[in-house]
Amino acid sequence: MPTAYTRTAITLHWLIALLIVCGFALGWVMTDIPGFTPTKLRYFSWHKWIGVTVLALAALRLLWRATHVPPALSDNVTGLQRVAAHGVHHLLYLLMFAVPLTGYFYSSAAGIPVVYLGLVPLPSLINPNPALRPVLREAHVLLDYTLLAVVVLHVLGALKHRFFDRDDVLSRMLPFLK
Repeated sequence: MPTAYTRTAITLHWLIALLIVCGFALGWVMTDIPGFTPTKLRYFSWHKWIGVTVLALAALRLLWRATHVPPALSDNVTGLQRVAAHGVHHLLYLLMFAVPLTGYFYSSAAGIPVVYLGLVPLPSLINPNPALRPVLREAHVLLDYTLLAVVVLHVLGALKHRFFDRDDVLSRMLPFLK
């Protein structure tokens, strides 16, 4: 059983985390810009690119996780903590797919194409649908705030292990802490 995550798992973890934070911040800023300015439209494009990238990296991360055994939790992690940790991880994986997909569906329902990096037009997954558009927008926003809450729980759990339990849980994802 490994005692730390692989470099690939660590890289994917932190890259996805950075993109999620950037995507959330950009989403927050862009929705506060009134009207349809060139800046707002550019931010929407960047937001979509981040979402598509998170979706692709999450798929790669899930494949990596399926083929590589993660390190076991420390013996001092209680049964309830194990259940909570696994639950949070499952929610994170689910939301890494659900948030970008609802955003993608929302763009499709609005009839707005997603052109990855301004170069690669991605297929519309559903036909334009004015009735479905607000439902998908609300689902995207709700799932995004849910992701934010789960990320906060994840970070608080990691900090608890580092500063209160003083175990190796955080150092498995940040090897320089050992």
